[in-house]
Amino acid sequence: MDDLDGRRPVVVGYDGSPGAEQALRWGAEEAQLRDLPLVLCHAWHWPYPFHPLAREILDQVENVGATVLAAGVDRVHELTEGLEVRTHLAKGTSAAVILEAAQDAELVVLGSRGHGGFEDLQVGSGAMQVPAHTDRPVIVVRPTLPPTRQNGVRVTVGVDGSPASQAALAFAFAEAELRGGSVTALCAWWDTSALPGPNRLPFTDTETMRYAAKERFEECLQPWTTRYPEVAVTTEFMNERPQRAVNEMARGAVLLVLGSRGVGSVPANRLGPVTQAALFAAPCPVAVTPPR
Repeated sequence: MDDLDGRRPVVVGYDGSPGAEQALRWGAEEAQLRDLPLVLCHAWHWPYPFHPLAREILDQVENVGATVLAAGVDRVHELTEGLEVRTHLAKGTSAAVILEAAQDAELVVLGSRGHGGFEDLQVGSGAMQVPAHTDRPVIVVRPTLPPTRQNGVRVTVGVDGSPASQAALAFAFAEAELRGGSVTALCAWWDTSALPGPNRLPFTDTETMRYAAKERFEECLQPWTTRYPEVAVTTEFMNERPQRAVNEMARGAVLLVLGSRGVGSVPANRLGPVTQAALFAAPCPVAVTPPR
């Protein structure tokens, strides 16, 4: 990308699909709130295993991508005034091109799926691969979700004490301050002695473990409530499976913020099961934060 005077831009993946349109709206709003440039990113590629004989054919495919980006820039100018907008057009898969652009980004905004895939697909490959492989926060938006501007803006954040959830707290409080909203911090406590079958952990002192978990939860919140005294905070300490709890608490929220992977995640999985479940089923946009 071109030099942006040292400012990290908000990068939006754009292919003209309904999901990309929602991502464009959200990304433009983020750029305005943060006083940052906006970069619309589009990937073009030759979709067949053989290469065309004439360079002119590839040029035509690339020109189609440039046309898509130009339409996106026009759309941004319709939605905003005075926002600096750049474009990034590159050959490759959408995930690879966005990951390249994300290296210089403040954050990335994506639609949950683009033009590819099948009709009932909930989450495309790019919306799973980019949060899993970048070190930048990624917001994933679905085309059927409501607009971000509404009364009583609330940001929900999942907390489990992991490094990635600490980054989620930082992002959630900053986002709530930018939007003049509140934070609902959630810790889902699950009694391991109540698990069925071989996953059951016997001979555990449930009350002691519960008290320690709640105490750790409050310790995680304390630095951020001190740093953002103007942001109203509600805490929820629930006896529920995390996958179910975060999706329930996200109802009515403008954004759900989760770490990329939490406590107990398999090291080989770059996205934890709770985050994956939220990307598929959360009732609001999902921000995924990598550990710092």
